[in-house]
Amino acid sequence: MAAVRDNVFPTRMNLTVTKTRLKGAQTGYSLLKRKSEALSIRFIDIVKRIKEAKIKMGQVMNNASFSMAQVAYTTGDIGFQVRENAKTASFKLISKQENASGVLLPVFEKNIQSGNSFDLTGLGRGGQQVKNAKESYTEALNVLIELASLQTAFLILDEVIKLTKRRVAAIEYIIIPRIENTISHIISELDEQDREELKMVQSKKKTIESECSIIELKEIDEESDLNNLEIAEYSAKNILIDQMDSDLIF
Repeated sequence: MAAVRDNVFPTRMNLTVTKTRLKGAQTGYSLLKRKSEALSIRFIDIVKRIKEAKIKMGQVMNNASFSMAQVAYTTGDIGFQVRENAKTASFKLISKQENASGVLLPVFEKNIQSGNSFDLTGLGRGGQQVKNAKESYTEALNVLIELASLQTAFLILDEVIKLTKRRVAAIEYIIIPRIENTISHIISELDEQDREELKMVQSKKKTIESECSIIELKEIDEESDLNNLEIAEYSAKNILIDQMDSDLIF
């Protein structure tokens, strides 16, 4: 199976651009890997805190139910009286955000409002039991708000960690190998082009050298012909000079 790569024209400019992409992919992989590790550490801490909060919630609710049973035994049902006196909410929930490695996690906090609907509750009898029940349920409410924040952060971090790990795996096993294969392809094609150009240069050089040798041979032949011609002319002149006619006597 052929290696997966990008379809790019093998030029040195594309090689530089692809190397820049590889560097960016490696930097992104490193950052996402560190983010995934940081989120995983935060996730483990939240899991531990959820476990502790659930154990504490069980204990607090047990105490609150027992104190409410004491109130019911001492003063009877006070639910109607509490509802009558409650005009506004004594506790309001405020939602804030906390940044954890680029992930916004919701944080819930309580806001105690002015006024108390329990001022006159238990005035006749059972006042101490009502106060204890109020404190127990207030503590239970605090633990419940903390548990709600942790559970919400748990769900968000679970999704973000899965997404981050998928991105890290995609960069490590798909994007970076594809870019590296592309770089290898471009380098091999450029090397092949260089070899072809070198062969062409060598072939052209041989052609030029052969042409030059042919021209030199022609020049040498022409020079030899000229020399032979000069020698022949010189010999002819010497024959005319050396051969003198004898005197004629009449």
